[in-house]
Amino acid sequence: MLEHINSGRLLGRSAALAFAGIAAAIVTMSSAMAGECPAGKLKAGAREPVSFPANGVTDTVLAAIDLAKEPSNIKDRQLRFRKLTIEPGGVVPWHSHADRPAIIYVSEGEIVEYASNCAEPIVHKTGEVRSETSDTSHWWKNLGTKTVVLFVGDVLHDKNDHNM
Repeated sequence: MLEHINSGRLLGRSAALAFAGIAAAIVTMSSAMAGECPAGKLKAGAREPVSFPANGVTDTVLAAIDLAKEPSNIKDRQLRFRKLTIEPGGVVPWHSHADRPAIIYVSEGEIVEYASNCAEPIVHKTGEVRSETSDTSHWWKNLGTKTVVLFVGDVLHDKNDHNM
């Protein structure tokens, strides 16, 4: 009988741990998918370009690969991995991804994106990922009181584009 009770406790603990793991995965997945344009707000030309200068942003290239020297042989392009630190009130100025895709991971903090194709500001929180494709033009602002840290993988074309 004691063996049956211990077995039941072990099964119960295993089920509880499995449930906790599934719940954590669901929360993580929903968090990673958050930070998109709200439903019904996606609209081409929803926001005009602005000319706010870069402010309170440190852009550090951690690594870069000249793609012309790789088997892909893509001339005048670099694959970069960067760290952007945006202080409270800091601005990442308006820029386009028409010929320069990027993927952004929000490592710390919360930041607001103002995208050309979304009628509402988009809030990005720690742990979220944002894909930036050819239809993306936007600017970002740290409206909070804490520093925001972003890690960015992008393909650079124009060396003067998007330098802080």
